[in-house]
Amino acid sequence: MQFGRSYEEFEVGATYKHWPGKTVTEYDDHLFCLLTMNHHPLHLDVHYAEETTQFGKNVVVGNYVYSILLGMSVPDISGKAIANLEIESLRHVAPTFHGDTLYGETTVLDKWESTSKDDRGVVHVETIGYNQDGKVVCIFRRKVMVPKQNYLEARGGEQPGRPVPQPDKNWSGPAPS
Repeated sequence: MQFGRSYEEFEVGATYKHWPGKTVTEYDDHLFCLLTMNHHPLHLDVHYAEETTQFGKNVVVGNYVYSILLGMSVPDISGKAIANLEIESLRHVAPTFHGDTLYGETTVLDKWESTSKDDRGVVHVETIGYNQDGKVVCIFRRKVMVPKQNYLEARGGEQPGRPVPQPDKNWSGPAPS
């Protein structure tokens, strides 16, 4: 399975559909809120959400929705990234609720070679996230610095830093071919 792409593998206009989706549970949302110290009752207090909001139920905290979508995109977009340079825009366009399943896809808007180093480039992408009904809930654009093939080759290829299993008393080594 591919994990990220080199600069040469990105094509302007290409869309990558991230798989699998992620069903957001109440536990996920509450844990994220508590870990990030976001104690807004819209996310944590069912009674508050039912009685005082237009939604009538808890809304999943937006930064968690964004984080899920960003994470979903890693195998297709930034798995080989040198750096995430910028989040240009982030819009939450509809609420996500407990029990919704999120899906995402990313389109390559543009790409250009680095002006300071010839072994990398920048890819400008837009990711949309939508629920099980196809309703778009989040849209963000970002710029990612990605390596060119020569950068990867100089650092160990597709899986740099991966160790080689060493024979010992528990494993005698690969079977003869």
